[in-house]
Amino acid sequence: MRYLIIGLGIYGTNLATDLTDMGHEVIGADISAQKVEAIKDYISTAYIIDSTDEQSLNALPLKNVDLIIVAIGENFGASVKTVALLKKMGIEKIYARAIDEIHESILQGLKVDRILTPEQRAAKDLSYEMELGTHVDVLCVDKDYYVLNFRAPKYFIGMTYGEITIDRAFGLKLIAATRPFTKSNILGIDHNAQRLLDIQDFNNKVEEGDIFTCFGSTRNYRNMYRYIN
Repeated sequence: MRYLIIGLGIYGTNLATDLTDMGHEVIGADISAQKVEAIKDYISTAYIIDSTDEQSLNALPLKNVDLIIVAIGENFGASVKTVALLKKMGIEKIYARAIDEIHESILQGLKVDRILTPEQRAAKDLSYEMELGTHVDVLCVDKDYYVLNFRAPKYFIGMTYGEITIDRAFGLKLIAATRPFTKSNILGIDHNAQRLLDIQDFNNKVEEGDIFTCFGSTRNYRNMYRYIN
């Protein structure tokens, strides 16, 4: 896919390089010549532009990308004006970063396709990690139930997937498992990827580094970790 990222601060730069490592074409834009200079050799194209100026913004290949991501974080006004101008130009697919609740509310009013809140997500992930005692990615389904991604605990290493009974023992349903491996993108750059495992093949053994995806409550997850540790 082809992405345009406007705003090349820490968040925008990391997003741009990660997408490039995955094999996507990334175009970057920022008002700072220094930020553009720092990333230009790592992505397809980088522009120095003031995205709050309609004429400058229109010089970008807005209609020739699959998605535009407004990653501006520090300058609240520049973020909102950039999104408003993109909407005025008829751009349909826009993701935008919000730095606080007011910013998020304004972006909701502008009807962007998705609002990115990396600071809130990072804080929430850390709170779950402190609560549960290990790193876990959490997606809230409702008030009490979650989809949880976590590294397979040592307790299960060497077991077959048919021997794992965390649904009966702890009320956690194992819905998927993945295994990391290294692959090369179209530029020949190695990057980490995940391969989906067939957990219905009960002869498949759990290996160190496997990632479990489970459905259940954080209480059930915490109870499991207390038991196996």
